[in-house]
Amino acid sequence: MGSYLSATRHPWPTLLLLLPLIAIYELGIVYLAGPEREQYRNGADAWLRHITGIKSPFVVPGAVLGLWGFLSVWRWTERPPGVLGVCLGMVIESVMWALGLWVLSRNFGLMLDHFGIVVSTGPIPNEATLQILTYMGAGIYEEIIFRLVIFGGIVFLLRLAFLPVLFAVPIAMVASALLFAAAHHIGPYGEKMDAFVFLFRTAAGLYFAMLYQFRGFGVAVGAHAGYDVIVGLNVI
Repeated sequence: MGSYLSATRHPWPTLLLLLPLIAIYELGIVYLAGPEREQYRNGADAWLRHITGIKSPFVVPGAVLGLWGFLSVWRWTERPPGVLGVCLGMVIESVMWALGLWVLSRNFGLMLDHFGIVVSTGPIPNEATLQILTYMGAGIYEEIIFRLVIFGGIVFLLRLAFLPVLFAVPIAMVASALLFAAAHHIGPYGEKMDAFVFLFRTAAGLYFAMLYQFRGFGVAVGAHAGYDVIVGLNVI
């Protein structure tokens, strides 16, 4: 078990897990959505392309896969044995973590009531109404922005300021989770602010940040994509 836990954090199995997810999402958007493909892009994906000014559909995913490819080559001598078994375990684990967040979402209102926190307990808006491609895109690109870049960047800056890891990581988790929740309410396409939804998304941001920190980027992406598919398609 110890070797598996460390293996999932190596960039090589992470790359193998990301590759089919990104390929299905990007190729599906380009070849199935046709001229209307931009409206099917996940919000984080569209936002990332907007601020970078990138028009080509393959530059962003190419950069992501290129980064993990470079890291895989850099640490090739440390690659875990039985990588296909590791990837299968990551898929199973991602589904389990996705179901865990789904259970949390179904009981979040009761938990707030238990602690005496009174907010609107209306249903969480179902944003994923277009296609399964959009759900997968959320898992990929929201994890890139809010965990890989923002969470990782905050930890890096706090460590540069000589803050111990014991404090830097929790601070980065909370900050990235709050930004993750707030991002859904910012801009012309942002949702109307709702305290219950904001608190749940903050909790979800903490959930994914902990997965990223302790289980690795690949599992965080898989769990996020799996949760969005479960909720978006109403499969449970």
